[in-house]
Amino acid sequence: MRHPPRSGLLVVGAAVALVGTAIAPVVTASGATPACTVDYSVTSQWDTGFQGAVKITNNRAALSGWSLTFDFANGQKVSQGWNAKWSQSATTVTAANESWNGSLGSGASVSAGFLASWSGSNTVPTTFKLNGTTCNVDTEPSPTPTDPPPTTGTAPELYVSGNRLVDADGTTRRLLGVNRSGGEFMCVQGYGIFDGPVDDASVKAIADWKANTVRIPLNEECWLGLSNIKPEYAGANYISAVKDLVARVEAHGMTPLVELHWNYGQYTGNSAGCSDVHATCQKPMPDAQYSPAFWSSVAGAFKDDQAVAFDLFNEPYPDRATSTTAQAWACWKDGGTCPGIGYEVAGMQDLVDAVRGTGARNLVLAGGLAYSNDLSQWLTYKPSDPTGNLVAAFHTYNFNTCASESCWNSTLAPVAAQVPLVAGEIGENTCSHGFVDTAMKWFDDRGLSYLGWTWNTWDCSSGPSLISDYDGTPTSYGVGLRDHLRALNG
Repeated sequence: MRHPPRSGLLVVGAAVALVGTAIAPVVTASGATPACTVDYSVTSQWDTGFQGAVKITNNRAALSGWSLTFDFANGQKVSQGWNAKWSQSATTVTAANESWNGSLGSGASVSAGFLASWSGSNTVPTTFKLNGTTCNVDTEPSPTPTDPPPTTGTAPELYVSGNRLVDADGTTRRLLGVNRSGGEFMCVQGYGIFDGPVDDASVKAIADWKANTVRIPLNEECWLGLSNIKPEYAGANYISAVKDLVARVEAHGMTPLVELHWNYGQYTGNSAGCSDVHATCQKPMPDAQYSPAFWSSVAGAFKDDQAVAFDLFNEPYPDRATSTTAQAWACWKDGGTCPGIGYEVAGMQDLVDAVRGTGARNLVLAGGLAYSNDLSQWLTYKPSDPTGNLVAAFHTYNFNTCASESCWNSTLAPVAAQVPLVAGEIGENTCSHGFVDTAMKWFDDRGLSYLGWTWNTWDCSSGPSLISDYDGTPTSYGVGLRDHLRALNG
């Protein structure tokens, strides 16, 4: 998809005047000064609810934006709050700064409060994280945004064999799963790194659908740590968070498919998503200035892990900018100065070369024209890959041009006869699953791969959102993919 929404946060009202005493403040560690301290207190409590407060103190470098996370242990639910944007997914509570209190200098504090329900027990949270760094402990700050991944589970190494994907034992594999959007837009918009939780429980919920693959969209400016990105969401912090999510996905036996979604370069032509030079929307092609460097860095980070797959670029659409199909496909493969595109383009060959130049032999996907919906000349313009581990990527939605079995028969089947084909995105914007049911059957009949868009709690009537809660509760659209995966792999 081209334009994922920003994370929806639970915006709540003014402070409620309830008076009480703190019954269980968090005790900070002694000794060296922690990176941050959080004092948590229950200021008032009654039969079914309570009022809580947090005081956050930043003991390290100044922050231009902050986000506090903690987990409830007894089913408590936040209903409203103040002095922060409060939200909750399953047990994880997030309090993100308001526009007027985002600056948190070294040694500075900020306080926020909330109302919540409880039943049975109201245990105080034990771990608090500020922008991914654990507070109240005597350790140096860590950019890891969630708990360490579990040690169970093994994701398979993947290779191309003819027109099939196989593991190290030569067993045929299909990539069947979901997209996990957020890493492409939250950081560049200054709200965080991922949209919603990426802890072990949320990844396990994907695995519980019997998915075996998670596609992870990324932002090149965030990965490279360019100056327009808030430091807490950029460079080493961003890379560490992505590595952490990749490890969680693998620990549950699933394939992580990392991909370049948003990139640098100003494009104002036909079907432009924005006029911004920065990576704040979908551009028609990767850029020569940063995209090869992005892939060199990503491939270098994961080249020793053959279980990680690379999707070179989300949805190329140089055909919307150029005047002929031949020009569009030439731009797609070789980049350079492409008609109608104002920045120097990196072609698919440039990106393959960037990946392989690191020594990485990981599986690489390349989507075609028309937002990866057109593979009609993919074989003709196929980039050269010295490892032979190149796969064709295809996206299809109910509103695309190539969204029928007749089109798939004429344009996809010839490609799939020669190379593995992965439908990296399938979906529909109807809040139902009739189209994806048809698509999945077509791919199943040919032993091909597909991934549903998207594992995010957005409104399925405004876009294809698979879930209404990160515990895996499906939308009326998502239930089609969930039930199908469970039937295939249960």
